[in-house]
Amino acid sequence: MADSSHGHTPAAWTGVIIAFIGFCVAGAFMVMVQPVGFWVGMALLAIAPIVGGVMSAMGMGKPRRAELQLKSTGAAQPAGSGA
Repeated sequence: MADSSHGHTPAAWTGVIIAFIGFCVAGAFMVMVQPVGFWVGMALLAIAPIVGGVMSAMGMGKPRRAELQLKSTGAAQPAGSGA
């Protein structure tokens, strides 16, 4: 398993933490029979993958395979990559 860094990025951790908080909030309010609080927790669950995806797109996620190959072979960056 040479590529075992799955999920060890700020984007992944942030998404998981937001989802965990959403589960806790929804679960607590479900037990307390408070529908509004439950739906707030569910909204947090819906936001978690969006935040993780945005952070990943900003470069805080796992690099794509093509980027890894460029770095490992020492090939020149494609034109317009900004690097």
